[in-house]
Amino acid sequence: MYIDSHAHLEGTEFDPDREAVIQRAVDAGVEIIVCVGDGEVAADSHAAAFRLAEEYPFIYTTVGVHPHEARLLDDELYAKLEDLSQHPKVIAWGEIGLDYHYDNSPREVQREAFKRQLRLARERRLPISIHTREAEADTLAILDEEWKDSGLGGVIHCFTGTRAFAEAAVERGLLISFSGMITFKKAEDLRETARRLPIEKLLIETDSPFLAPVPYRGRRNEPAYVVETGRCAADARGIDLDELARVTSENFKRLFMPA
Repeated sequence: MYIDSHAHLEGTEFDPDREAVIQRAVDAGVEIIVCVGDGEVAADSHAAAFRLAEEYPFIYTTVGVHPHEARLLDDELYAKLEDLSQHPKVIAWGEIGLDYHYDNSPREVQREAFKRQLRLARERRLPISIHTREAEADTLAILDEEWKDSGLGGVIHCFTGTRAFAEAAVERGLLISFSGMITFKKAEDLRETARRLPIEKLLIETDSPFLAPVPYRGRRNEPAYVVETGRCAADARGIDLDELARVTSENFKRLFMPA
């Protein structure tokens, strides 16, 4: 059984056939899907994600505002996030973090939003799901300031960074989640990172509808394709796919669903 630890099933890309997409995931052996509330304010992504989590017992969700939209955060939206975080299907605060590639929000605004959401996650005793792009040093510095001693853990989702960054994140109690990018021809550095990290620190995800893995690259991604991401990670480590699926599922449950 597989776990898609990060998907955006609430997106409009799935409006034509969402029910069929979810059934294909079940048929492929996906036992849990995390439908991430990324805080796309205009689309009210949290509301859409929550509807799915309430409809399907194996779909869970998160709360948080993506760094792209950090500029839109105000006291009213923070209060809404706090209210949403009380929902029983919320298992993490995210995706939150820093994105210096697009700079859709000013960097200082991103940093302040990241810090404040980390504090809210601490208050709610929720692990975190982090988006970070071209911002490794600042991400680590803020985690050291606001999170390292929380004891709550979290994940760097859709990992695209350096092996040194992955190791630094693991030292801070975080897991590393690989998306379909690990299957791309030029992604040998990611495969090497997946090979070298302790296996108990790995997760797999789709980040669907984005970043479909080989052999589906160029199509809309969907949770069923997490199997191909797992297959590539297993090949990189020289282990059976079933073993990779078992361990990453255990890693996920240990972090997000502790007994």
